[in-house]
Amino acid sequence: MTQKIALIGAMNEEIELLVAHMTDIRETVKAGITFREGRFYEKDVVVCRTGVGKVNAAVTTQILIDQFGASAVIFTGVAGAVSPELQIGDIVISSECMQHDMDVTALGFARGIIPYEGTSIFQADPKLVELAEASGARLFPGRVKKGRVLSGDQFIASRDVVAGLHQELEGVCVEMEGAAVAQVCSMNAIPYVVLRSMSDKADGSAHVNFAEFTVQASENSYKMVEDIVKHLA
Repeated sequence: MTQKIALIGAMNEEIELLVAHMTDIRETVKAGITFREGRFYEKDVVVCRTGVGKVNAAVTTQILIDQFGASAVIFTGVAGAVSPELQIGDIVISSECMQHDMDVTALGFARGIIPYEGTSIFQADPKLVELAEASGARLFPGRVKKGRVLSGDQFIASRDVVAGLHQELEGVCVEMEGAAVAQVCSMNAIPYVVLRSMSDKADGSAHVNFAEFTVQASENSYKMVEDIVKHLA
């Protein structure tokens, strides 16, 4: 079976650079999502925009697996920095993903735990993580951090919330889709990695920084994906 790599993002800015470098593009629309199959640096790929939020991300990922036969998923885009070590423009590679807004603490479960599931922390594929780390070292030396990506259907803009996410859930960055992609990939035994470029610090300045730095952050994410795909066996 031919390997097909799914390259996905949540926003147009995150995928337009990918599409611009593809050849032999074929478009399919399903569930209102445009999927573009083609070639990217001599690899078979399918590229799409998930839309914002965990439901959109989960639906998109399952379609990629079922209809397009995705054998690996690389999810790219922007995020808010949670770790105080991160600066705007830095890159996070997911070691794992977790939902920060899964909260069943009233029933005795720890925050972030999905009740009655085998796991609530979804490990990224070690080989994809290794490739991403090598790409990061080549492209952005000293500006790449591996760690836990936190996801929730919230745009975080509070210093107090950021501190809680870092201290309680040990997250390094926060966004709105990665853990959903990770969970669907885990359920289907499909390798994945999430790459996030920091567009803001997920604090009171988020509304000021987000628009200004999204373009830069998306370009950084694209460079990482391009380099990873080039080095895939």
